[in-house]
Amino acid sequence: MSTATQNGSSKARGLRIGITIGLHQPNETLWNNGIKQNAVFLADTLRHCPGVASVMLVNTTAVPVTRELPWNLDRWPTRGFDEAKDKIDVMIELGGQLDGERTAWLKARGVRLVSYCCGFEYIHATEGILFNKPMWNGNLFVNQRYDDIWVIPQVAGNSQSYLEVLRRTTGRVVPFVWSPTFLEERTRALPGGGVYAPRDEGRAPARLTVMEPNINIVKFCLYPALIAELAYRARPEAIELLQVTNALKLAQENRDFIALMNQLDIVREHKALFLGRYDTPTFLAQNTDVVVSHQLENPLNYFYLEVCWQGYPLVHNATLCRGLGYYYEANDAHDGARRLIEAIDARGHDAAAWRMSQRRAIARFLPFNEQVVKTYQALLDDLMARPLR
Repeated sequence: MSTATQNGSSKARGLRIGITIGLHQPNETLWNNGIKQNAVFLADTLRHCPGVASVMLVNTTAVPVTRELPWNLDRWPTRGFDEAKDKIDVMIELGGQLDGERTAWLKARGVRLVSYCCGFEYIHATEGILFNKPMWNGNLFVNQRYDDIWVIPQVAGNSQSYLEVLRRTTGRVVPFVWSPTFLEERTRALPGGGVYAPRDEGRAPARLTVMEPNINIVKFCLYPALIAELAYRARPEAIELLQVTNALKLAQENRDFIALMNQLDIVREHKALFLGRYDTPTFLAQNTDVVVSHQLENPLNYFYLEVCWQGYPLVHNATLCRGLGYYYEANDAHDGARRLIEAIDARGHDAAAWRMSQRRAIARFLPFNEQVVKTYQALLDDLMARPLR
């Protein structure tokens, strides 16, 4: 079938779209990183586009697709590459990389290939090189046959040009999408659905939570600890505890981290705990009154939306969601401490009204948002109108 004929029939029937994922095990969790969630949320978004006939997730690894996967296979059809490859018009490479052979197969059949970039590729590459953390082991494949590069806003600043140079084509920034689907499924068994409810009508001293991954400087617990320290110095009676997750190994083994933390009153006065890894919704529901966060080059993140959707006060510096929670500027710990004290003092107010206001602010990221859907439909129309690369 010629490319022109296939393109014409695709437009007539609506596009069939595949979105790649890379499974490592048949029952792989959705919560070890955001990539698979991103694929599902994008699939939900594209299903709302009037020019799309179908969307499926396409696994690029040898792991079999079974009912053990933690999403509804009727709602989000999932296939292996070999089963899917002849049933799509557009392949969006998101969570599983396509090699040269698979790319050639798709291109020979007139399939458009889009790279959907939702990771900090420049930062990962830089850290891997500088700190001798091998990423490719000398076997780097850079695909130069993409028909388009779609980059989510929070990674565009550091990674878009890096990707454009290597892939030899121009990228474009596309809407970030998120859905509470999996969050609400995870919190259904928690008391009250895991939404925030102030203890003692907000009069109890606050339990502060920091849940940065602590695997690089993008989201690291140091500035949140400094913000908590300044708030503690100003209002020690207002803070019961600082809890820092994903930091147990640092607190036990990293002598520099230990020395730095021991400069803080909140640590020396035994008001801080450094903990291991926890399930976010459960830890929020059981242990948290206010969340304190900080980012460098990551101004929008699932974690912020999960926290705010559930109504928890969030103190943060994420510029792409300034309207959520309590925003402080850049790396200003003093501003952060002021906003933290404000969040602590506001806890006794109408928690349900606050939660609803946060959800209204998040609505612009949801898969069925009218502007989001229109933008993705326009991207697809432009993609199909251009010659195959």
